[in-house]
Amino acid sequence: MTDTAERGTPPGIRRDRADRRRNREALLAAARDAFVELGPEAPLDDIARRAGVGNATLYRHFANRATLERAVLVAVSERLVREAERAGREEQDGLAALRRFARAAARERVAVLGGLLLYEGGRDPELAEWRARLLAAVRALVERAHRARRLRAEVAPEDLLVALVQLSRPLPGPRTPDRDRLTDRALALFVDGLACPPLEKLSPSPGPGWPPR
Repeated sequence: MTDTAERGTPPGIRRDRADRRRNREALLAAARDAFVELGPEAPLDDIARRAGVGNATLYRHFANRATLERAVLVAVSERLVREAERAGREEQDGLAALRRFARAAARERVAVLGGLLLYEGGRDPELAEWRARLLAAVRALVERAHRARRLRAEVAPEDLLVALVQLSRPLPGPRTPDRDRLTDRALALFVDGLACPPLEKLSPSPGPGWPPR
């Protein structure tokens, strides 16, 4: 809807639409965190509670668990593609762009993509498209760092994404600034460890047919 059309909408309807958008975003964020912390079978009641809404509101937006999971995957993938593209545009150094993307991926809880997208995206055309777009955006960062000889040659986009999924999984206990800083530090150490020259040669990446679908 255009801004002009929105201004012509009665205030009460605009408020209702804004409330629906806020509720949907809150549910997506709550579901993302719950799926990372508790797994894909996280209770929907818990997700609604985290979002600060009732169960009826959750079901008005998402008819079932599968619909909610899919919406989370699309939302996280879309944001990660934007973050990768922004890092590539705004960072002068290829390794710095990878560090920036790694931090953004942790903030966006990239771990939610582990079992849900990397391995199952091929079963859903839209998710498969987002998976391809995400890999392409990360590949652009990796290839740029390769061209500048800032990244060891064996590193593939899939290597980076799988490592980020594993390293960004939450530590036990409540989420705190200290815990987030520890995650950022671990990710920075990991990315710096990929820099040239390598200390040990890696075996080849499984290639474009990986992960299995």
